[in-house]
Amino acid sequence: MMSVLENLFDSQDLPVSDRVEAWHDITASALIPNEFSIDRAAEFRASLQAVDLGGAQVTALTYASMTSRRTPQLIRQSDPEMYAVGLILRGEQVILQDRCEAPLGVGDLVVYSTSHPYQAVVEAPQGTAASVVVQIPRAMVPLSSNRVDRMLAARMSGREGVGGLLAGFLTHLATDTSLYRPADGQRLGGVLIDLITAWLAHHIDASDQTPAETRQHMQFLEIQDFIRRHLGDVELSPATVAAAHHISLRTLHRLFGSHAHGATIAFYIRRQRLTRARRDLADPRLSARPVHAIAARWGFLRPADFTRAFRTQYGITPSDYRYQIDDFETGTQN
Repeated sequence: MMSVLENLFDSQDLPVSDRVEAWHDITASALIPNEFSIDRAAEFRASLQAVDLGGAQVTALTYASMTSRRTPQLIRQSDPEMYAVGLILRGEQVILQDRCEAPLGVGDLVVYSTSHPYQAVVEAPQGTAASVVVQIPRAMVPLSSNRVDRMLAARMSGREGVGGLLAGFLTHLATDTSLYRPADGQRLGGVLIDLITAWLAHHIDASDQTPAETRQHMQFLEIQDFIRRHLGDVELSPATVAAAHHISLRTLHRLFGSHAHGATIAFYIRRQRLTRARRDLADPRLSARPVHAIAARWGFLRPADFTRAFRTQYGITPSDYRYQIDDFETGTQN
């Protein structure tokens, strides 16, 4: 088992005099070589976590204000021919490439190329900025490189639509502390590459160029997102999900059969509802809320149905689970 991201660098682990040079070295190996200009080197702080997900290199970074440059000389020395997709989590920065300029804030996405010179200016006057960067070989993106290149250094939103799905996935990768099996990395990489392909295709209006398998995977992810956002709706059902996405029930069941590892859509809805209800039952801030109210919040209008489903899933009644959590918290405090 492993965490998604591996901690590779933290400036606090090094003497102040060594931090900038060490940052230069770790970014060159984990990302690509760049030149850095750092005004207050003595105050420099940064961290870096990374993982290779089946060819997609994911890096979560925090860093103080700085300017980085990918120069023609560095490109001539080594060019892995990759696209880089960045999501801003904290702070502000500007990416300049091919005479385009993208001023970026929290929640913004951008794509740039390792094969073209670029400059990134980071502003973090009150601490450190943070971002997630994904590097994928151009050959793994089944879209016209000429058309993708027209989008380089363009500010795009990560708050809605396909961009919202991609940003949510990247944020989860950067913050998740769960343990995964090595084989999960390949699966996560496949999901990530499909998301990036669909996101790029959406912005260049080239969805017809994406493979059918990628389009189906994206539709499946959109349906999962729809379900998670409507779990509290008592009318949520396979039929309403199919209608909301303008597909037949048969197509919906076939889609889940292909992408949900054997789980039916009804099972997925029930499991998501139970997961949210269990989380609320364990939340001390909701300890005064009755069990039946928590059940109703997540679409279980009949308490008996909720109790039966919860016990089947977790081997304990909702009330006993809450008491168990309370006893544990009380024992910990004592």
